[in-house]
Amino acid sequence: MSENSTILYCANHPNVETTLRCNRCEKPICARCAVLTPTGYRCKECVQGQQRQFDTATWLDYPLTIVIAALLAFIGSQIVPRLGFFTIFLAPVAGVIIAEAIRLVIRKRRSKRLFLTATIAAGIGSAPPILIVLVSILAGGSLGMLLGLIWQGVYTFTVISTVYYRLSGIRL
Repeated sequence: MSENSTILYCANHPNVETTLRCNRCEKPICARCAVLTPTGYRCKECVQGQQRQFDTATWLDYPLTIVIAALLAFIGSQIVPRLGFFTIFLAPVAGVIIAEAIRLVIRKRRSKRLFLTATIAAGIGSAPPILIVLVSILAGGSLGMLLGLIWQGVYTFTVISTVYYRLSGIRL
């Protein structure tokens, strides 16, 4: 540092020297407090404030999301025993249908917790057939039922991951 400049200390860690400032509020921040954004480094408070602008979901969106995701995932899981191998190809389609139905009903409002809620509800909705097959196998059923369990597992995993991908906004 030059002699003319003053020493800055992190606003959150007063013992840590820094030369970094938030590019929004100009608050001095250290490397632990800095969040890299496409436009530069920002403090965690500015990032959280900006993220709140994008959380537009209302309280009613959560129960609607739970009902739609669980119901559609359950209906799809009832079709899986008839599909067998074709589950691999049709489960992603079911996940897209679930995600788009949710988007349509909640009118494209969004929230971090909303897509997690949809993902968990889809998992819960597709779980009953897995549990039924597991109980049947444990109760003395044939191991031939194991193939049905595998297809149910493939369906559940694929639907959950597709719903998560479609609603979270992940871009590859």
